[in-house]
Amino acid sequence: MTVEEKISQLLLEKFQEEPFLDCFIVDVHLSAGNQLEIFVDADTGINLDTCRRLSRFLEHQLDENLWLGETYGIEVSSPGISRPLKFVRQYKKNIARLLEVTKTDGSLETGTLTAADEEKIVLTREVKIKEEKKNVLKTQVVEILYTDIKKALVGVKFT
Repeated sequence: MTVEEKISQLLLEKFQEEPFLDCFIVDVHLSAGNQLEIFVDADTGINLDTCRRLSRFLEHQLDENLWLGETYGIEVSSPGISRPLKFVRQYKKNIARLLEVTKTDGSLETGTLTAADEEKIVLTREVKIKEEKKNVLKTQVVEILYTDIKKALVGVKFT
């Protein structure tokens, strides 16, 4: 079993405890120099205190079991908006936010995420359409199957 798998197993067990019940693993990655990056999220949002508590729990396990020897680095954080969404839970959590979706055919779809179920997401956006010499704003709804999504990033709106 790899270190990443051991860490994932420990976290899955930890997520059975009361303060962590809505947490889930997004990614566990061990890079050169024994630098361990762990990205976790939660249905209700992840906060600094939760990351800190998980980091201390994992540090204790790593020190006790010496899976990475005596010298390593560990970072436990939320995935942030720069990391693509990977799980249905993340899509559901980001309903009402701007989403930029690169589809498997290379096309780009952008809009407000208005729905997400087990098979697809729904984006809604305003588009200008020319009607009788006037530009009219119309609401456009786009459904995208998860199988058609290559990458989806939460966008940032500046108002």
